[in-house]
Amino acid sequence: MTPARAPSPRPPLSHRFGHLIGAYGLLALGALLFLVFSLTLPDTFPTLDNVSAVLSNQSIPAVLALGATIPIATGKFDLSIGYGLGLAHVMTMQLIVTEGWPWPLVCLVVVLGGAVVGAVNGAVVEFARIDSFIATLGTGSIMYAFTGWITEGARIVPGPHGLPAAFTALYDSRFLGLPVAAFYVLALTAVLWLLLERLPFGRYLYVIGSNRRAADLVGIPSRRYVVCAFVGSGLVVGVAGVLLAAQQQIGNPSVGMDYLLPAFVGALLGSTAIRPGRANALGTLVAVTVLAIGLAGIGQLGAQFWVTPLFNGVTLLIAVGLAGYAARRQLRRRRTEPSRAPHAPPGAAS
Repeated sequence: MTPARAPSPRPPLSHRFGHLIGAYGLLALGALLFLVFSLTLPDTFPTLDNVSAVLSNQSIPAVLALGATIPIATGKFDLSIGYGLGLAHVMTMQLIVTEGWPWPLVCLVVVLGGAVVGAVNGAVVEFARIDSFIATLGTGSIMYAFTGWITEGARIVPGPHGLPAAFTALYDSRFLGLPVAAFYVLALTAVLWLLLERLPFGRYLYVIGSNRRAADLVGIPSRRYVVCAFVGSGLVVGVAGVLLAAQQQIGNPSVGMDYLLPAFVGALLGSTAIRPGRANALGTLVAVTVLAIGLAGIGQLGAQFWVTPLFNGVTLLIAVGLAGYAARRQLRRRRTEPSRAPHAPPGAAS
């Protein structure tokens, strides 16, 4: 008879406290920031109007950050999301305003087009074996060229009747007293949480991101899953482009790049929360919320226009540093635990 395995000793209190701080420290920081700004600006900050404005303004950066989270789970980066957002936004306006297409068909075409662009990004990264930074920067530049070619460098302005009311309602309408765009973010977070945390697809992405060689050894088709991750990112970018068109109601060929840095700040900072050391949907949502509170607070305090990019840049550096620290901490913890080989996917080659 096999002897019973002794139960693993409980981790020390300091270790458990450190885990709680690592997992929920960013969430606590967000609550603290909200409290500080509410006490400093009691007449304007803790109001429903301000909360609604913050949710509305930050919904598209939040969607983009969630899209960027998917390739980051595999250890890849999609730097084309800003350019892709601009192209999707312009294509939506072009097809509705200039070509006269019905807006539901336009939304479908633009979202599927984003998925196709994502597939191209994934193929260039995996089959041409070009580093994801360089590959997506190159494809992003090509998308920016297409955006300029379509618009000829000018804005796309609707006629006197404007855009269809049903289309603009995709962004402008409210649900339960809050902007409907905030519920898009919650729905996307729930879908990504289910995909990454509860389904085999997400587990395989994490295995690929942590140890590509181990993923190949257990039979996970890494190339296929990385391409799928980029397809998911492109699909989300297409959705964000449609929402941006409904929000701005004018085609601006240069607007996309304004969203690139906030999206990556949210995705990278999110990898230090909830599940420290790996990109995750709930962590990204928490990070985007903290950033939104911080930006809204410093904006109401009368900060100069250059404070926003300074805030984003400094936060990005901090996020990268914290993400690296969390990943190293997780690796050290794994080395002290019994090794567990990841399960091979069904039908994988032995």
